Amino acid sequence: MFDRQRVFLGITPTCWSNDDFQGEEELGSEIPFEQCVDEIAKAGFQGCSIGHKFPKNADKLVHELSRRQLRVSEPWVSTFFTEPDKYEQTLAEFRQRMKFVKKVGGQDIGVAEFGNSIHLDPDADLVERKPRFTDSQWDDLAAGLNTLGNLATSEGMRLCYHPHMGTGVQTHDEVDRLMQATNDNVHLLLDTGHLTWAGARVARLIRDHAYRIPHVHLKNIREEPISSGKYRSFYEYVKGGVFTVPGDTGIVDFPTILRELDREGFTGWLVVEAEQGLDQGEPLDFARRARQYLRAVTGL
Repeated sequence: MFDRQRVFLGITPTCWSNDDFQGEEELGSEIPFEQCVDEIAKAGFQGCSIGHKFPKNADKLVHELSRRQLRVSEPWVSTFFTEPDKYEQTLAEFRQRMKFVKKVGGQDIGVAEFGNSIHLDPDADLVERKPRFTDSQWDDLAAGLNTLGNLATSEGMRLCYHPHMGTGVQTHDEVDRLMQATNDNVHLLLDTGHLTWAGARVARLIRDHAYRIPHVHLKNIREEPISSGKYRSFYEYVKGGVFTVPGDTGIVDFPTILRELDREGFTGWLVVEAEQGLDQGEPLDFARRARQYLRAVTGL
């Protein structure tokens, strides 16, 4: 299905330890870095994104990954362009992260606009308090992302925007508006879980923006936590096990999504992702399940 020389399989360490809600044992805080990368390699993945427990020293990180025959798929940078007083902070952090990624051999950098975000507020209702940007904020966001995208391209790297629940860019229309407002140096990190949850038509987004999609997060969504009416905040949903991996029971239409990506000539990273939740079980079991499923449906 996909060209093995041009499409690579990774997994995020959030399957082991949650990055949004650090320090909570029920969300994997007790799992050490070494166990995470050992099990990523055991499950048969080629690389991983950079989690909060990963070494901050580039040489040490390269050593730990290379001895397990792993590569870096992407790091994460939060942007705050819709909060003007944080522009310089955002730019400085991105420059620093870009230097680090170059040292460890990565190419893609995942970003999301967390200005005015509610996803880290454990009491914030995802519907009632969803951020909605003004036209001026949209202009500031597009201008800031264009700046970062141009910087990344000048260094042979790619800025990849990640839609995220609880932020101002999560729905189909919001993603379309972002892509139309930015230049071609701003790419789309297609997250199947967040987009499906937000009601986006994922296959349509692939068709409309395929030439700007070099990176995909393959995240599954369980229906029961969403339909139960028990949860309000992103935190509650995560602890309730809303996220899981491809190959587990969920509502994301992976066969259609993967066929569309293949039809559009996708090249880049396909990265399994599932936030560690209360009932997530053993991360290695889920990683192996996802790897087996992707081998069957993609041939990789």
